[in-house]
Amino acid sequence: MKVKSSVNLQNKPAKRATELLWTVFLISWAAALAQDPNFFIYLCFGQSNMEGQGTIETQDRTVDSRFQVLWAVNCSNLGRVKNNWYTARPPLCRCWNGLSPADYFGRTMLENLPDSVRIGVVNVSVGGCRIELFDKDIYQDYDSTYTDDWFLDILKEYNGNPYQVLIDLAKLAQESGVIRGILLHQGESNTGDAQWPAKVSKIYGDIMDDLDLDPDEVPLLAGEVVHADQGGVCASMNSIIDKLPQTLPNSYVISSSGCTDKTDNIHFDSAGYRELGKRYAFQMLSIMGIEPVGIENDVEGIEAYGLKQNYPNPFNPETSISYRLPEKDRVTLEIIDIAGRIIETLVDDAGHAGEHSVTFNASDLSSGIYFYRLRTAAGFIQSKKMLLVK
Repeated sequence: MKVKSSVNLQNKPAKRATELLWTVFLISWAAALAQDPNFFIYLCFGQSNMEGQGTIETQDRTVDSRFQVLWAVNCSNLGRVKNNWYTARPPLCRCWNGLSPADYFGRTMLENLPDSVRIGVVNVSVGGCRIELFDKDIYQDYDSTYTDDWFLDILKEYNGNPYQVLIDLAKLAQESGVIRGILLHQGESNTGDAQWPAKVSKIYGDIMDDLDLDPDEVPLLAGEVVHADQGGVCASMNSIIDKLPQTLPNSYVISSSGCTDKTDNIHFDSAGYRELGKRYAFQMLSIMGIEPVGIENDVEGIEAYGLKQNYPNPFNPETSISYRLPEKDRVTLEIIDIAGRIIETLVDDAGHAGEHSVTFNASDLSSGIYFYRLRTAAGFIQSKKMLLVK
């Protein structure tokens, strides 16, 4: 009897371990089943223009239920509770915000994707903040420099740590779908800060690490502030924002040229937010290899510009890069390596309206990921990724 009892006692820990392993497996299996690979999620952060300051008009209130927002704060006026998904009717950030770039980003994405795809956004933004507020290592020092009640009230809604709220919501979102990109609109409060690209790159790296994401699979799109052609008071910051792809390879800059704004010349108006949101979507779709419907039929101007995916891709050693100009403009077409260095300039000259094609020969380069970027004097900027395989 003693031997039998001893055997039973020895088997109990093994049985518990087996049960624990099965429990972990079942939980993981259930989570995998719950995650929808066709639910594309995009993280949004920044300051007041990403919060959304546009008037919400009648045309903005009709939203496809496939466009969802994961809500960040409790809002009794909207009937929304934090940590829950809702149809993405504006506002998409907090209780009393307005129309934002995220609104027409999501709508435009759905217009160009199969019916089986859903779009989700997570928007954590703070009006008036510097980019340092989203740096998890220094945000507390930064918090103490602001004493305005309105700013402190926003911070309280995010428990004093907007970055952590963004990460917590992102992890919750990952239970339902797949994070496919990041949308940033910030810079007004960092005007003149030449280190802004490096600061954004650091925050991006933190997000990748904290969410276990692959930087090659999650592009960051950064929008310009109100453009000089609208009298933007912070427009000088755009020359710094435009340098972000040199520091952060898988990043793209969204031109604000022609996007109308309010009388303060800091915030876009509703029409400006709609157009800017569409441009974020056009760039994201382009990265995905999708030619957006209607891009050539929109109003005249910047939206008629276009940079196509190189062909063939992957390639060795030559590939063709094509782009479109709606009018005569000075063009720069550059090749950039994974470290953000410009390694070759293919075009640096005035170009006529129409389609253009350039052959790139990579005989002297090693295999790997490279980027090509089109910039024009009118303010259009677009980048794409290509793969050299030898």
